[in-house]
Amino acid sequence: MRSISPAALAGSALLAAVAGYVDAIGFILSGGLFVSFMSGNSTQAGVESVAGHPMTAVVAGVIVLCFVLGVTVHRVAVLTVPRLRGAPLLAGLAVLTALASAVATSGHAMVVALGLLALVMGGMNTLFVKQGRAQVAITYTTGTLVSLGLALASLFTGGERTAWARPLLLWASLSLGALTGAVAHHLLGPSSLHLAAVAILAAAVMTWLRARRASRPATADGSTEPVR
Repeated sequence: MRSISPAALAGSALLAAVAGYVDAIGFILSGGLFVSFMSGNSTQAGVESVAGHPMTAVVAGVIVLCFVLGVTVHRVAVLTVPRLRGAPLLAGLAVLTALASAVATSGHAMVVALGLLALVMGGMNTLFVKQGRAQVAITYTTGTLVSLGLALASLFTGGERTAWARPLLLWASLSLGALTGAVAHHLLGPSSLHLAAVAILAAAVMTWLRARRASRPATADGSTEPVR
């Protein structure tokens, strides 16, 4: 994992928790597919094709396509209109999540709801991109665990002593989010996705406030004042 600021690390941990939450609910709604774990869906598509369940394989493929589309569309949007970076992008993801929740709660077109959630998960992975590469793996835990293993290897061989903490935090956040999502779905059903939309919107507000505070010019005593 590349070096990021403490604020960005806290934000990535929150979003990883949301990703785990959403993925757990998507797994339950789809009967065994994922909206953020595309390796699992790709394997599942192959297995279901041979097992004689072509529709499940098709749904898995649709989710994979929507995830890639989410990454592509959100990244193109930010590169084309830079002011969409950060809070506006998060707000858009919150709207998509709320829409997915509404569709899932209606009990119809569940594939549409899963596709929308995959779009959100794909978009989330564009939030920490630098020089065309993701600095933080928000939804793909395998990469996070690889980083954790490499950091532990470095620790045991006399290298950096604290690098393991960041990937461990992200993995723990996603895992706790998944547990919370399973509990929330048990209590609230598909409408539990509304809470994910609220959490993403809260992240958007916090990002906007942090950016606004950073844009204020410093005064002589080191404090900041509003830009007039």
